[in-house]
Amino acid sequence: MQIQPDVRTIEGVLFGALVRAGAVSQDNADDPVKVSLGRAARTDAGVHAAGNLVSMKLITTIPGVNDIVARINEELPPEIRLWGHVRVQNSFNARMSCDSRKYTYFFPSYLLIPPKPGSGLHRTLGQHADSTKAPSDAIKPSHPFWGTGDTSTREDDLERKRKWRISADSIERLRLTVHKYEGTHNFHNFTVGREFGDRSNQRHMKKIEISEPAVYGGTEWISVLFHGQSFMLHQVRKMMAALVLSCRTDTPDQVIDELYGPRTVFIPKMPALGLLLEYPIFESYNRKVSAINNKLELTHPDYRPLIDFEMHRDDIDKFKQKYIYDNMRSIEDHSGIFDAWIRSIDMYAGNDLLYLNPRGIIPAAAVIKKGEKRDNVFRERKRFDATSFSAETKENLLTQDDEEEEDAVPLNRELLEDTEG
Repeated sequence: MQIQPDVRTIEGVLFGALVRAGAVSQDNADDPVKVSLGRAARTDAGVHAAGNLVSMKLITTIPGVNDIVARINEELPPEIRLWGHVRVQNSFNARMSCDSRKYTYFFPSYLLIPPKPGSGLHRTLGQHADSTKAPSDAIKPSHPFWGTGDTSTREDDLERKRKWRISADSIERLRLTVHKYEGTHNFHNFTVGREFGDRSNQRHMKKIEISEPAVYGGTEWISVLFHGQSFMLHQVRKMMAALVLSCRTDTPDQVIDELYGPRTVFIPKMPALGLLLEYPIFESYNRKVSAINNKLELTHPDYRPLIDFEMHRDDIDKFKQKYIYDNMRSIEDHSGIFDAWIRSIDMYAGNDLLYLNPRGIIPAAAVIKKGEKRDNVFRERKRFDATSFSAETKENLLTQDDEEEEDAVPLNRELLEDTEG
């Protein structure tokens, strides 16, 4: 989202369009700071957004321009749209005035099929269950989908996965588990670079809803809507991974409570392709200006319109369908990126995911201790952070398991504080 040197960003493209349309003067065109540019949600690379809000000093009366929104959109690429503009109070701060945000995550239901028999994760979790004398039926040796054999090819498996449909019981389990996220919790394990004692880890989830499954192009999809006061970097993708992985391994939902505790563990990120920022919400600001507006005429200079994305619902839905949903499903249909991700999980045979067990308790072997070297750590893949792919990369997703690992990038504290998604 945010402008960065030598990087194409949404704000950078938008600011350039505002300058060309005449909404920002040439005197201020060299530096967005001059017009006090701010944003409600500072999304990371790889996060789709249907709605966001930027605040700034704007020229709204431009000679020869009757519709400023249409004029600015003429200067924008089709994948970036301006929905509207409203005048706000001078004290308005896009980030601090935002009460909450809504994110949606979409994923194919086949991710909930248990690990393939003979895979690294299946063996490791089974051995751990045996060593802890867990009930013998807690880690199931097989699943009706897999039958008794484990010799099928990945292409055969993916073809059958796309035809698989989730049961009503499994959907109900997802919904029961996801309620564990609602309320205020310490989400230190659901982001990066934060210690358990950091007070900013406390985040409040207002409501989380799981849709009924829907079939598109032969694949069944599930959407999860997160409504939270605020989110940290990678938080939604890690919350989704913990939800999916615990349900597919029959791990009790108690494990979510464990993940809020002081022990640090590794939670992988679900693919960025499925994540969408719906829009930020400004309930408190809207209540404040509504109280003032009730005493004013529409033409009064102190009258301020409400911030309401729902006014643009039809246009937003058309945009989402064309530039987000269709793209997401096309990439999945062609490359099977979600299958590639779950295969990367199932290939892993180390200790990092041992909290996926019949007791829902984090074992000592899965705990990460600062400064302590660990053997066979889980390595995440760069390509699962992308939302668009070249033809060559799409083919690689189908044919390769040995993928390039993520770089360990030093974390800037200021960026970490603000970036979300």
